[in-house]
Amino acid sequence: MPSKKALVRRPSPRLAEGLLTHIEREKVDPDLALEQWETYVEALRAHDWETVEVDPADDCPDAVFVEDTVVMYKNVALITRPGAESRRAETAGVEEAVASLGCSVNWIWEPGTLDGGDVLKVGDTIYVGRGGRTNAAGVQQLRAAFEPLGARVVAVPVSKVLHLKSAVTALPDGTVIGHIPVIDRPSLFPRFLSVPEEAGGHVVLLGGHKLLISASAPKTADLLADLGHDPVVVDISEFEKLEGCVTCLSVRMRELYT
Repeated sequence: MPSKKALVRRPSPRLAEGLLTHIEREKVDPDLALEQWETYVEALRAHDWETVEVDPADDCPDAVFVEDTVVMYKNVALITRPGAESRRAETAGVEEAVASLGCSVNWIWEPGTLDGGDVLKVGDTIYVGRGGRTNAAGVQQLRAAFEPLGARVVAVPVSKVLHLKSAVTALPDGTVIGHIPVIDRPSLFPRFLSVPEEAGGHVVLLGGHKLLISASAPKTADLLADLGHDPVVVDISEFEKLEGCVTCLSVRMRELYT
């Protein structure tokens, strides 16, 4: 049985109605989106991730972006309180899923708001984007939940993109990568590598040096390959039209099992 689990959630038939904040709306093809989602899920499985499908939330257009609903640290699942009120109905099904996996469950409470896409873990350092979807109370509650477990929480400003992880993610050695024009304060990261494309700032660590990356970042994929990594390319164009990226579409739960 794989030692790593990943939560995923099937796209809603109303996906095209998803929220937008920083980009213009484009036509979304729901059939192509479902095909791309299935390919994404298969890429996880092909690299020894056991996928756990959260019950669909067909009335929630953004529910496929399951990362925003829960933050994992060690064996604790922190159920978020999304900054967009229309997304708060997404969390109930995710709470059921993580509880069934044996996680200890905690919650963000009003007046706090927190989106999981604003949380980047690099070892025991947790960077939290303070911006449009995550407020100061949400950061404080995340700190209260995870610092007693050994985490160090660092708040960073986010104003140019939807979430912190819309701008930056991290390589296996902890180097943070991102596209400079969409990052507020790259100097906040001790090790930082600039990449040539906005979508290149988003990678999912599959294990070893394998990195899941969007097909819309070919120059970054080449750069990372030159540095000794192994890019695994997936096309997520329909989700990128809704400010989504490769990290948004799953919640990786390696902490519980390794």
